[in-house]
Amino acid sequence: MDSEATIPLVRHFPALSRLPRVRLARFPTPVQRMDALGPGLWFKREDLAAEPLGGNKVRALEFLLGGVRAGDVVVTVGAEGSTHALATAVYARQLGARAQVIRWPQEMNEVARRVSERIGREADESVRVRTVIGAYAGALAARFRGTKWIPAGGSSPLGILGQVNAGLELADQIRDRAMPKPGRIVVPLGTGGTAAGLALGFAIAQLEIEVIGVRVVPPLVANRFHVRRLIGRTSRLIEQLSRERVRRPGAGAIRLVHDFYGGAYGRVTAAGDDVARRCAEKHGLVIDPTYGAKALAAAVAVARKEGGTTLFWLSFDARWMQQSRSPEDGPVALE
Repeated sequence: MDSEATIPLVRHFPALSRLPRVRLARFPTPVQRMDALGPGLWFKREDLAAEPLGGNKVRALEFLLGGVRAGDVVVTVGAEGSTHALATAVYARQLGARAQVIRWPQEMNEVARRVSERIGREADESVRVRTVIGAYAGALAARFRGTKWIPAGGSSPLGILGQVNAGLELADQIRDRAMPKPGRIVVPLGTGGTAAGLALGFAIAQLEIEVIGVRVVPPLVANRFHVRRLIGRTSRLIEQLSRERVRRPGAGAIRLVHDFYGGAYGRVTAAGDDVARRCAEKHGLVIDPTYGAKALAAAVAVARKEGGTTLFWLSFDARWMQQSRSPEDGPVALE
């Protein structure tokens, strides 16, 4: 694992070394060429970020779980099959803390069901409520009892620092010629932390790369105003801690794509299902239908239409699902 001094975020802002941070991941995550799926397409393999569970949520949790000690109680919220909720439960327990997860219903698919089942095994307390409002009300009550709050998706300014670091990490990989400079990065857009952090990281690195957020949740949650607000809040946090001016991304740094949503969070789409099957056949990688398949379908479409180099941010770690199945089970079904 990286020492604090080698983290790109701290290299740019040395004062941030004073922030509590727990080292969960192995950085940098690799980049991989994927021309078989689309011309000029690459993957950023966030699924390989950590053990026993990778994925992009680990980056935020390194900061959000900083300072958590054995015996502490952490609480978070999310949909029934939330990968953020799963990662929070896994790593809270690894630190000796207790995890309370409060979840609301979603349209389920096979991968979401597997994630939900594992949340039930990993969390010390798993509470199901009927609405998003009910989940936040339960979390607020828990916070009054002295628990450590982990925001949904890890998308608070503190958590987004992990995604800023990811953007700076990619800038290093491009500089070191691990891959050509992409014209665009394609990410699933849920709570917005990854898109906001990457855009801010590229601005700090003075690297002109468009961040394309593929909406996978209702527009009330995933919208341009929300992403821009997260960028502003995270920039101000860095400035407050470092006493340095932070360069903001320009107006054209972020593009939102709405055409691959499918009408419901967790709903399998034909375009997502098709590209996920091809990815499994050609590369042996399982792409989750809730986030990844929709964003990958958009990435392939953009790569074909716009040319150049497109980087898809693979945010879901399916290795644990494959390891838990016997060979005769066959591949993980996405419907």
